[in-house]
Amino acid sequence: MVIGPVELEIARHQFAAVADEMGIVLRRTSFSPNIKERADCSAAVFVPSGEMLAQAEHIPVHLGSMPASISAIAALDVVAGRQYAVNDPYRGGTHLNDLTLVKPVFMGSDHIGWVANRAHHADVGGEAPGSMPAHATRLEQEGHVVGPTVAVIDGRWVETFIEPFLAATRTPEERRGDLAAQMGANEVGAARLSGLAAALGIDAFMSTSSALLDYGERRASAAIAALPQGVFRFTDHMEWKGDLLPIMVSLSVHGDSITADFAGTHHQVDGNINAVEAVTRSCLYYAARVATDPEMPANGGVYRRVRLVAPEGTLVNARPGAAVAAGNVETSQRIADALLGAFAEAAPDRVPAASQGTMNNVLIGNDRFAYYETLAGGQGGSPFGPGESGVHTGMTNTLNTPIESLEQHYPFRVERYRLREGSGGQGRHSGGDGIERIIRFDEAATVSLMGERRILAPWGLAGGEPGLCGADFVSRHGGSWEPLEGKVTLEVEAGDRLKVETPGGGGWGEGGDAAR
Repeated sequence: MVIGPVELEIARHQFAAVADEMGIVLRRTSFSPNIKERADCSAAVFVPSGEMLAQAEHIPVHLGSMPASISAIAALDVVAGRQYAVNDPYRGGTHLNDLTLVKPVFMGSDHIGWVANRAHHADVGGEAPGSMPAHATRLEQEGHVVGPTVAVIDGRWVETFIEPFLAATRTPEERRGDLAAQMGANEVGAARLSGLAAALGIDAFMSTSSALLDYGERRASAAIAALPQGVFRFTDHMEWKGDLLPIMVSLSVHGDSITADFAGTHHQVDGNINAVEAVTRSCLYYAARVATDPEMPANGGVYRRVRLVAPEGTLVNARPGAAVAAGNVETSQRIADALLGAFAEAAPDRVPAASQGTMNNVLIGNDRFAYYETLAGGQGGSPFGPGESGVHTGMTNTLNTPIESLEQHYPFRVERYRLREGSGGQGRHSGGDGIERIIRFDEAATVSLMGERRILAPWGLAGGEPGLCGADFVSRHGGSWEPLEGKVTLEVEAGDRLKVETPGGGGWGEGGDAAR
């Protein structure tokens, strides 16, 4: 069956609309501000083989790694009318907070695809509220582990899944509400996908799906072939206990395909900055789209032209059992920076300077509540213009929690929230500014911070200046500001204050600050 370009473009948007609607349902029916306000969730549609067919423009680190979740679930005895869950980073997940719910879609006896969504649950147990203790070295210290399992049968939770999950968390009612939102989002997605199949007929539906993947591959092939051929290298660093740990990548552009080899990257550590292979793969997919053709479909056909070599036992492919909470949120940012640095060697007219390079994770909680947020910073300047200020960049695509929502849900107050003027690097196209936020606590709590770019500044490109580093402080009992490490878990009391200053983006190009 021949699918024309008009039909292909219509189908592309139809499939993406399924994922978009899933995301809307998930946000509007969730309980937690982390999902409802910040949109810390993602949704996508897959063909039966597990290749991604379409995604909503949600969170890159979620979406690029989600095919691993489909592969893990596909190994089970998949039955119609069921939904399946996984958060184990070594069996299809990313870190334990991100629970993926997957539903196979059938038309009669024909398996026509999958729908899946991933949501960050603000607490899944572990040794600190928010499930990202800075001291963790083993996965079980970070919370409840869900291997690939049956979670829903005919619209009802399976007790062997739901009961241990709720027993582990400090916020079971919030978790139950967010899980219900995930279940409903998949039901809506499955209904919409089935409706498309019914309208087209199963044969035409499957042919269109296959043609869309092939179209993605052709677009990727053409975009990669337009790059200079050769090997391009870049090294960036993670900050760990005062040391700088290298993440090295060698990017080979050969014909119409790309290979990214991370040989030489630092070995995994006794800490939580280790990333699993699926996270590194998602970074590669993201960087390849940024540097080649950002308008091409984000589907599995595109990814056929991209190959990853991630040595086992390193920061980019940790061995099972190691803690990984910050690997998903922080190391992913550095992996993406290293890849974009290498792409900049190949295509300096397409790649921006480094953005803030961190998610500035703030986790606050006790036995009755758990708050999680990633804070915005500066975007790198690019060949096309200055970077934005106070935005989420790189492997995250979440939003700000409005102060009104934050203060309604949690026992603390925001005393200051503003841009860090001048924190972006100067250049022909300057980097965007980071932000400053001060929180005053109304009751005792445990705070965990996970941040990067506190030592090594976001780099500029083409002669642009680096952005300013971030910094974190605590004030106890009304005293002066005491500096904190970028990765730390500490106890605070009522009246104490926390200040987070996020990094600015690097500048692009030689020249003054005229673009500001």
